[in-house]
Amino acid sequence: MEIESYLKEKKRLIDSFMEDHFSNLKIHPARLKSAMVYSLMAGGKRIRPILCLASYEACGGGRLDDIVHYASALEFIHTYSLIHDDLPSMDNDDLRRGKPTNHKVFGEAMAILAGDALLTEAFYLLSSNLKSGANIAPKSICKIISEVAFASGACGMVGGQAEDILSEDLTPDPKTLSFIHSKKTGVLLTVSVRMGGIIANCQQGELNSLTEYGRNIGLGFQVIDDILNVEGDSKKLGKPVGSDKRKKKMTYPSLYGLKKSREKAEEVLCGAIEALKSFDKKADPLRKIALYLLNRNN
Repeated sequence: MEIESYLKEKKRLIDSFMEDHFSNLKIHPARLKSAMVYSLMAGGKRIRPILCLASYEACGGGRLDDIVHYASALEFIHTYSLIHDDLPSMDNDDLRRGKPTNHKVFGEAMAILAGDALLTEAFYLLSSNLKSGANIAPKSICKIISEVAFASGACGMVGGQAEDILSEDLTPDPKTLSFIHSKKTGVLLTVSVRMGGIIANCQQGELNSLTEYGRNIGLGFQVIDDILNVEGDSKKLGKPVGSDKRKKKMTYPSLYGLKKSREKAEEVLCGAIEALKSFDKKADPLRKIALYLLNRNN
């Protein structure tokens, strides 16, 4: 299995669901719907929902079509966070994925509302049995709703973003940096992996291993992101490089330098693969995703 083909195939499945969902969704005013769809369909690797699908497969889950709406909810939440992160009051970015940011196209107020709407729509998807063949246990649905809410809120992604803002201009320190990375990026990636296992009704030992994998993936993803902000190709990234340094963000390269940052990324992503040692070949996509993230350039 080539990981690039796997990622493209799963991205098509997710994109197809999201396009169908919005084509059937009646939202008024139409400009709000346009703002939501603009950022959601602007590109992106769909790593979070793909991790959910891959962990579901690793735990012996059934048809991916039956759970794609649960996985896609993660992309809604991720996209909402990007829209809000780009706002003038936050990171004040003009480009995202090579296109003007949401507030540059639709205005700041509509961008805020589009993000709000995507977040709430995500929980509609998580709480709705849109696929009658899924037959997911109600207790599993309640568990993923609870975990995704926790990971997305003040004790997770929002808390990490708040600390990220408060830490600008401060001298980097390991404790604060670890908090920012684990909360702002890590928790949503971890819950993405856990979701697939929970929906597949996996055993507790399997869930523990998936959790360890997710934590390592989360940290590795963000460290690589920090590195790319220093030495990446702006055309491939779809946004200017060097913004972290200009904004005096607390990052791995700012604290440890590029060499040690690369070593850390390799250490934790190899640790992610090691966490899956009890799984059979059905977990190979998860293993290959870890290597893909280590070598990514956008």
